[in-house]
Amino acid sequence: MKERLDPIHAAKVFVETNFRHCRGALLAGSVVRGQETATSDLDIVVFDETLMNSYRESLYAFGWPIEVFVYNLTSYKLFFENDRKAAKPSMPRMVSEGIVLKDTGIMESIQQEAKALLEEGPEPWSTDTIRTKRYFITDVLDDLRGSEDRKERLFCVNTLSDLVSEFILRTERKWIGSSKWVIRSLEAHDHELAVRFFEAFEHFYRTDETAHIIEFVESVLEPYGGRLFDGFSIGKAEAERKPEKL
Repeated sequence: MKERLDPIHAAKVFVETNFRHCRGALLAGSVVRGQETATSDLDIVVFDETLMNSYRESLYAFGWPIEVFVYNLTSYKLFFENDRKAAKPSMPRMVSEGIVLKDTGIMESIQQEAKALLEEGPEPWSTDTIRTKRYFITDVLDDLRGSEDRKERLFCVNTLSDLVSEFILRTERKWIGSSKWVIRSLEAHDHELAVRFFEAFEHFYRTDETAHIIEFVESVLEPYGGRLFDGFSIGKAEAERKPEKL
């Protein structure tokens, strides 16, 4: 691999070389947040009004793996909205935190739009949604408690980590994440709670003991009514009986 250029310089040269006529561009990701690792790439967001559609591309240039996200001046709004609905604001986060590489007078308003979305947070969960999520967490928790197979327990715990982290954050109207953003999102919300979350799950992976996870999950559910099985239903009120045959 060629010798790496400075990340900001590499990103500027990349944009000038490949998107000379774009209206704006920025560099985002771990190098901007000061969290760069040996495997970090350059996340470059480009706004090009001549394009009909958005696209994403991965490549190597100037000694860096580069992921480029290209939008026109309206298509990015759909990605903002989709991320808001999913409560995983990867695109707005990139835009809001990014270092501007090129600007023809559009970047301030787009970045403010992203920041406003992040500050507003995702839509709150309804009472019915919380109830449904409690039921499915309880279901996996029961599977975990009853399993005598290490392989099965492993996948129950993996599922619980996703369901419970989502429950913690969404009941507080906070953004969620995937992969490394699960723990980052929890730490941003409540550092002490994130530590408890990590220790409970890490204890299982080391020892195969489930008591810490069960205790932690039940403590998360308790303020919302605890475990839920008896009396839960989906769609019963809307169901209609077929008319009896004469």
